[in-house]
Amino acid sequence: MSGVVRGRTAVFASVCVFSFQVNFGRIAFAPLVDVFIRSGVSPATAGLAATAVWVGSGLFRLPTGYLLTFVRRHRVLVGMGVSLSAAAAFTALSPGIRFTVLGALLVGLASGVFFIAANPLVSELYPDRVGLAVGIRGMSSQVAAVAAPFLVSFAIALGSWRIAFGALAALALAMTGVFAVAARRAELPDAGREDRDLLGAIRAQWRLVAAGIVFVGVTGFVWQGVFNFYVTYLGTKGVPSGTATTLLTVTFAAGIPSFLVAGRLADRFSYLGMLLGILSAFSACLLAFTVVEGVAALAAVSVAMALVIHALFPVGDAYVLDTLPDEHRASAYSGFSATMMLLQSPGSVAVGTFAQYGLAYTDVFRGYAVVVAVTALAMVALARAGRLPIGG
Repeated sequence: MSGVVRGRTAVFASVCVFSFQVNFGRIAFAPLVDVFIRSGVSPATAGLAATAVWVGSGLFRLPTGYLLTFVRRHRVLVGMGVSLSAAAAFTALSPGIRFTVLGALLVGLASGVFFIAANPLVSELYPDRVGLAVGIRGMSSQVAAVAAPFLVSFAIALGSWRIAFGALAALALAMTGVFAVAARRAELPDAGREDRDLLGAIRAQWRLVAAGIVFVGVTGFVWQGVFNFYVTYLGTKGVPSGTATTLLTVTFAAGIPSFLVAGRLADRFSYLGMLLGILSAFSACLLAFTVVEGVAALAAVSVAMALVIHALFPVGDAYVLDTLPDEHRASAYSGFSATMMLLQSPGSVAVGTFAQYGLAYTDVFRGYAVVVAVTALAMVALARAGRLPIGG
């Protein structure tokens, strides 16, 4: 029994390292936008690189769910590791911005494959501690979100941003080998052997899939808009750009322990109760964010908001993954994850569009707070009427 535990621990640790690498690949393009613009690339084209990686992350999620109906999860992850390494190498060697944009898309595609294959595997490695396992995996991603800007800046200081992607290519390939060895030595669960009908699983679990999309997709859409315009919004409150950027980094860093704490709590309390509480608290924090003034108050509210919003993702994943039966888990989860990601993606575009038409950021964010509050109330009503899967 101890050998089984050790074998699964090695696989899980490998997945967490993969999680860091994948999210680093996604986040690394954001700080490069300004670098590209200063090198003579148009703002629209430079922004396309940051957009392409997130579009790619959403595009392959549903196809990956189909792939998992006949290929085991660990084998898909081995293929993902090789693909991530190749995509990062292509980006590092890209001769021009158009190839760099293509590289960003390819990195995004690899990340989408990872999340669909890894999360069901993680939930099945530790079926009695799904929340904690998913939370630790998510924490690894969040560490990458905080570290990526610093690591990219370090690569630039060494001579070129391309060094960061060259290093990612080498490390991803090495990690693929480590994971393959760990998976071969471990006794992996075979919980997904009966999961052979992608669309049938989504249809059978449509209530749970839809609930997850509403909880995570709608709130994630709001959060995308808020954090992408965080620095710009604080500028309207008189906060200098450098200070605002530091506060944004602190906000992301505050999300790191949130994954772990939320995951542990999810294993002890009702998923639905936690999700409803998270939406309510996030709405209140966002409203407070538009009201307070001064760096200290904004920092306090930002940290509180980060602790709340980053709890949403491990609890949402645990709710869906733990509630799904073995025969539907990967397929139905891919339907949830793909739709949720596509719903979240235009969050920043929406804020920019509202601002372009003359709405103040304060009004937009207050409207978003109301949207989240109304969503929470609607889900409370559905839960009381017995229309939502309880989970857990």
